[in-house]
Amino acid sequence: MKSIIVLGLNFGGHDTSACLMKDGILIAACEEERYIKQKHTRDFPINAINDCLKKANLSINDVDEITLSYDPELLKPENFSKIISEKRKKFQKNDLDKLRELRKQDFDLGNLVKEKLNYSGKITSHLHHLCHLASCYYPSGFEDALVISHDGIGEVDCSLMATASKGEISIFHHGNQWPNSLGLLYAAVTAYLGWKYNSDEGIVMGLAPYGDDTKIVDSIGKSYREIFQEIIHVNGFEYEVDRSWIAFHDVRSKWVSDKFIDIFGPRRIPEGKIETHHKHIACALQNRLEEVILSQLKDCKEKFGLKKLCFAGGIALNCSLNGKILESRLFDEIFIPPASGDNGTAIGACYLSTKNLSNEIQFSKLDNYYTGSEFSDEEILTELKNKNIKFIQPENIFEYTAKKLKNNNIIGWFQGGAEFGPRALGNRSILTAPFPGEMKDILNSRVKFRETFRPFAPAILSEFTSQYFDISQSSPHMLIAVTVKKEKISEIPAVVHVDNSARVQTVDKTNNPLFRKLLESFNKITDCPVLLNTSFNVKGQPIVNTPGDAIDCFLSTNIDTLAIGNFIAEKEDN
Repeated sequence: MKSIIVLGLNFGGHDTSACLMKDGILIAACEEERYIKQKHTRDFPINAINDCLKKANLSINDVDEITLSYDPELLKPENFSKIISEKRKKFQKNDLDKLRELRKQDFDLGNLVKEKLNYSGKITSHLHHLCHLASCYYPSGFEDALVISHDGIGEVDCSLMATASKGEISIFHHGNQWPNSLGLLYAAVTAYLGWKYNSDEGIVMGLAPYGDDTKIVDSIGKSYREIFQEIIHVNGFEYEVDRSWIAFHDVRSKWVSDKFIDIFGPRRIPEGKIETHHKHIACALQNRLEEVILSQLKDCKEKFGLKKLCFAGGIALNCSLNGKILESRLFDEIFIPPASGDNGTAIGACYLSTKNLSNEIQFSKLDNYYTGSEFSDEEILTELKNKNIKFIQPENIFEYTAKKLKNNNIIGWFQGGAEFGPRALGNRSILTAPFPGEMKDILNSRVKFRETFRPFAPAILSEFTSQYFDISQSSPHMLIAVTVKKEKISEIPAVVHVDNSARVQTVDKTNNPLFRKLLESFNKITDCPVLLNTSFNVKGQPIVNTPGDAIDCFLSTNIDTLAIGNFIAEKEDN
C-alpha cells in the first residue's frame, strides 16, 4: 500500500508551525519562530516546512495532502451558521461583522499556501479547536477519554469539549464562543499587568501565588475574588464573560474596559514596579480560571464517567491549573501534549487528515516530540571551527558535564533534535544543579534576565519522582505543577516555587535517553536525581535552533560551559 504523507500547517494566527506525518507517524515538527528569531510569529512557516521536508527526505510534490488547522472560510456570512451555536444565532450578524473587523482575516489561506509552495495537490482545512482535540487525543495512547480544548479563539469557538473512544472524537459541547473566552480574558489581564499578551501569560501564573484574592478592593468594597467571580459566570458547561469588564470584543488591542481600569487603577507600565494589587489581580484571575475549569470537569465526570483526560489549547500550558486537575483526582491520568498551544494544531490537523485518507491507520502513543532541527557532529564541528571556538571532545560527555554541574557551572546543553513546543525538555536546555537556593538568582542575573519571582523547573529521573513530588503519573512535558515533598525542599531549593510547587519533568529511558544519561551521571556523584532545566535562550528570544544559535547565546551570556553534540566549549576564565 502506498504511504500516506500529510503536511500539517498552523497558519493564519500566531505561533505558525509545520509538521509532517507518514502513515500516522510523526516524522518532523518545527516552529517558524526558531528560524526567524521572532517569538510567536504569524509569518508563513516556510522555513519550518522546508526543514520538515528535509528531515523526511521528501519534496513538496511527494505530499499527498496539505492540511490547515484553521478555516477562515467559516467566517464568511454564508458559512457562519455552520459553527455558530443555536443560543447565539440572534447575535450572528453583529458578532460576525465585529469579529471579522477585529481579526482582519478574510483571505483565502488555501490559495495562499498553493502560491507560496508552488503546490498543486489537495489542500484541506479543519476546525481549529478540533485540531486541538486531535493533537491531545491521538498521541495520548488512551482508548477512551474526555477531550477538551480551551484557548483564545479559533474561528469563533473559544473552547470545545468531546468524548473519544476507539479513535473517534464525538463533540458534545460547542457553546463557549467569542467573546466568551478564558484565553482572551487571561491575555487581557496579562496586557493590563504590563506584559505581552499571547506570550507572557505564564508570568502572570507565576505571580499569582504572591497575591491574596480575599483582600478587598477599596473602590468597590468587594474582594478581588468576588469581582472575578462576577467577570466570569458559570452554568454547567457554559461560561460567560461579562462584557462590561472587557474591551477586546469591541476595540482591537484595548483588552480591558474603562470600568476595569476605574476599579483596579491604571495599567502597569511594562518593566514598571509590581505593586501589591497587581499580585492580587493575578491571584484572582488564576483562581477563577481553576474554579471554572474544575467545575466543568466535575460536570463532565458526572455525565460520562471517563477516567482519562486529554487537554489542549493555550490554557493547557497553565501548569498550575493542570496540577489542580491532577490533585482533584477526577481522573486517573491526564495527557497534555508539549505543544498545547496553536503550534500543536498542525499535528492535530495531520492526524485528522490522515484518518480521513485511511481508516486503516492506527495511531499509537507518541513519546518522541524531539522532531525539530537536528545536526550531525560534523555540522557542529564545522560551526565551532567557523566561529573560532576552542573545544574539547571528552571521553564521556555525560560524566564531564555532571562534574561541572556539581561545581555549580551553568551549562548550555544542545543535543539531538529540537523539542516541539515552548518548553525545553533536555535537548535545547540551560542546566544547573538544583542547589543551593541562590542558584536560581545566579542563573537569572547571569543568563536569563527574567523576573525574580518566576520559578525554574526540575527534571528528574522518573523512578525517583514519587520520592520528591506529590504526583502519581509521569510528566514528561513539564506541564504539571505539583507539590514538593517537605523533606526534599532543602535538597532542591532552586526549583521550588514560593508555594512549594514545582513544574516537574520526568525523564525515563525512552523519552530522552541522552538527557537521562546526564541525570544518571549527576545522580551518581551527588545522590541527587534532579537538575534545574530551563530553555536555552535569553528573555524575549525563541529557544536556540542551530549550533550557531547555541554558540552565539553561549558567547553573549555568562553560561560557563557549552555541551554541544559530543563537544565541550568553555569560557577561558572557567
